[in-house]
Amino acid sequence: MLRTMVTATNTLSQLQKQLDTVSNNIANSATTGYKAQQANFSELMYQQFNNDKFDRTLRQSPVGIRYGVGAHISQIQSIQKQGNIQQTGRDLDVAFTKENQYLNILMPEGDETRLVYSRQGNLYVSPLEEGTVMLVNAQGHAVADTNGNPIILPDDVEKFGISESGTLNVSFSTGQPIQIELGITQLQKPQIMENVGNTYIGLPSNLDDLGYAQQDILTNLQGGARANVGIQNGALEMSNVDLSKEMTDLIAAQRSYQFNSRAITIADQMLGLVNGIR
Repeated sequence: MLRTMVTATNTLSQLQKQLDTVSNNIANSATTGYKAQQANFSELMYQQFNNDKFDRTLRQSPVGIRYGVGAHISQIQSIQKQGNIQQTGRDLDVAFTKENQYLNILMPEGDETRLVYSRQGNLYVSPLEEGTVMLVNAQGHAVADTNGNPIILPDDVEKFGISESGTLNVSFSTGQPIQIELGITQLQKPQIMENVGNTYIGLPSNLDDLGYAQQDILTNLQGGARANVGIQNGALEMSNVDLSKEMTDLIAAQRSYQFNSRAITIADQMLGLVNGIR
């Protein structure tokens, strides 16, 4: 009975994490550029009881009883499947047409700035001092160029355009047009990245402990590699969340949570009955 309570308690905490993951997916089903996450479970250590040594029946499973101590989430996996493309006709809206490509975003973190990555492509210009504007995303974070610097422009911009290779074309009411390459990164190992926010991911701080170098995980697309960039201007990539799947997972997780809660209640009642025997 005590083992039943331990097993159910271990599993309950992990099921709560799965519920949080599914709920976050549902909440961001309409967020542009959001990538769904999936909680993957693995079994904890178990004990094998060979209680019938004379059983000679051919089986696919081992003879006897396996008594586990619950399950835990081994990984929360980011699903990199391409989301649907929605046409907007807006000059500063971009949608990636290839998987694992991300915009480079400069996110404030205390007194410093952290380089993070996002596929949210609704961009804007934010006014600065002295007649300049800066290219930002929907949350107001600066969009970086290929050198990791914020993109600052004169405020007399007349028209924007973004090419398929991720080049920002800017026309002014006076003066020559300019071209700036947006910072775009290709991920080789997206599952190593850590979740920074709803649509943001970043390199983990313990990269050396994981046994990886930065170049093994991502590549900043520059020079000839820009030909591999896939961008559609005047459109946005929608979330890749499958609502029907998420609702099914939510119901299954809730049922599992109720089952384990009930197991704890019954085990507690049985312990009470045993302790009451005199």
